[in-house]
Amino acid sequence: MEETTLILLQLLLAHILTDFVLQPTSLVKQKRDKKASSWFLYFHSFLAGFLTYVLLQKWELWYIPIVISLTHFFIDLWKLQHKKDTLKLFLLDQLWHILIIILVWLYLVGGYSELIPFIAKLFSSQQFLVIIISYLLVVFPTGFLIGKATRRWHIELEPNSKNHSLEAAGRYIGIFERILVLTFILTQNFSAIGFLIAAKSILRFSDKTDASARKQTEYVLIGTLMSFAITIIIGLLVRYFF
Repeated sequence: MEETTLILLQLLLAHILTDFVLQPTSLVKQKRDKKASSWFLYFHSFLAGFLTYVLLQKWELWYIPIVISLTHFFIDLWKLQHKKDTLKLFLLDQLWHILIIILVWLYLVGGYSELIPFIAKLFSSQQFLVIIISYLLVVFPTGFLIGKATRRWHIELEPNSKNHSLEAAGRYIGIFERILVLTFILTQNFSAIGFLIAAKSILRFSDKTDASARKQTEYVLIGTLMSFAITIIIGLLVRYFF
C-alpha cells in the first residue's frame, strides 16, 4: 500500500513541478502565441516525462516518461487551439493530465484488475452513496429552494444590487459555505461553523447605514440562515442514521 501511494505521489509531484513551478508566465505566453511552433511546448512536454523518470527511479520503465511526454504534448496542443484560456479550459486540461497520471499509476501498480471491483464496491456502499447524495442536496436543490424562497426580496433589491455586487457571487458563496458546513458536521468540527458565520458577518454586514444597505443585509441574513439551517439538518440526519 505504501509503495503504491508513493508512486502516485511521485507522478503527481512531477506534474505539479512541470505545469506550475517550472512554467513561467512569459514562456506560457510564448507558447500560446506560437502554439505548435513554440520551442517551449516541446521542452515543457519533455520535462514532464523527464521529471517523471527521475522521480520514479524505475530506470527499466523507459517507456513511461515517453507516454507522459507525448500525452502531455497533445493535451497542451489541444488547449492551445482555443483562443481564450478560460477556467473551464484550465480545468479540462488538468482533468486530462490527472486522468493520464491515474492510468499510468494503475498500470505501474497492476491495479487495472481491481478497478472495476473497487468501483462496484464503492457504489454498493450505503455510506458512500448517502454522503454523495447529501453533498448534491446541499449544492443543488438547497440552492434552488433558497432562491425560490427569497425571490420576492431579490426582485425588490435587484435594481440596486446590479451595480454593487458581482454577478452570481451570492450563489457561489452559498454553495461553498454549504459544502464547508456539511464537511464540518460530517467531520465533527462544529466549532468551525461558528467561525464561518463570524467571518461572513464581518465581511458582509459591516458599514450598513442607509436603508437600502439595511435591506441588503436582511436579505443576505435570511439566505444565510436558511442555507445554514438546511445544511445542518441534512448533516445531522446523515450522522444520526448512517
